[in-house]
Amino acid sequence: MTAKEQKKDLAASVRQRLLNAAQETSTPFDEVLLRYAMERFLYRLSRSAYASRFVLKGALLLDTWGAALYRPTRDIDLLGRLHNDPEEIASAVKAICIQPVEPDGLVFDADSVRAVRITEEAVYEGVRVSFKGELARARITMQIDIGFGDAVVPAPAKIMLPARFDLPPVRMQGYTRDSVIAEKFETMMKLGIINSRLKDYYDIWLLSQRFEFDGERVATAIKTTFARRGTEFRLRPTALSEKFVTDPTKVAQWTALRRKARLDDAPASLDAIITRLRRFLGPIIKALVEGKTYSGTWPPGGPWK
Repeated sequence: MTAKEQKKDLAASVRQRLLNAAQETSTPFDEVLLRYAMERFLYRLSRSAYASRFVLKGALLLDTWGAALYRPTRDIDLLGRLHNDPEEIASAVKAICIQPVEPDGLVFDADSVRAVRITEEAVYEGVRVSFKGELARARITMQIDIGFGDAVVPAPAKIMLPARFDLPPVRMQGYTRDSVIAEKFETMMKLGIINSRLKDYYDIWLLSQRFEFDGERVATAIKTTFARRGTEFRLRPTALSEKFVTDPTKVAQWTALRRKARLDDAPASLDAIITRLRRFLGPIIKALVEGKTYSGTWPPGGPWK
């Protein structure tokens, strides 16, 4: 068998195993395929000359903290530690696409890489990269959203993203849980009622349910992130207000998110999840508004002690 035939055979085998996994878990095949492609792209990144230039954030980061934290996503979210010029970013992604790694059946098309400036919900500028991948003739549309200039407090930590099929796992820099909460909460605070990113509400709720938090660390992360982004603290933010809870559009968006992302573990009502976020974030907000430090320990599920 030629090398080309071996690659073709491997790709077909991997595709069938992914199809089997999708059927066993009643998950759409496209979702399983994309998740595999994102994992193996990040592995290429971790083995490339750009490994130290990107920090993982977003939904894929949740997966590094436990399988139960998985949330479906269609893109990779990264913090970039290089110039935010789209051409420079495109060049980096092209190099990552062709980074030599252990055979995994995937091919990423470096010639298809496109990078454009984006402004996330008219607030933060970044770069969005799109390109194509393929696994045994199954086409994959890849998207990476890259932000720049954010303060990550505490500093990024080494994380490991589990791999399928006994392939090497991804080992790279990732946000800490404190910095994830700080960045998501700042976005919620700044966008207020126009915020359609209700997945951030879910993510903060989920982390507060599963992990212990040190109040001073969370407060420091929030304070640093808000200062870096020029956002003011408000004792009663719109993002956690009754106005937000009772807004018909927000209620519909929450219901749609739970259904589409199959978030069966999340509270059914928007009111319930925001009530829980108030308990988690409220004491910290109050301390920061008053210019005080906040100390306390949050056990999984709360309350503060």
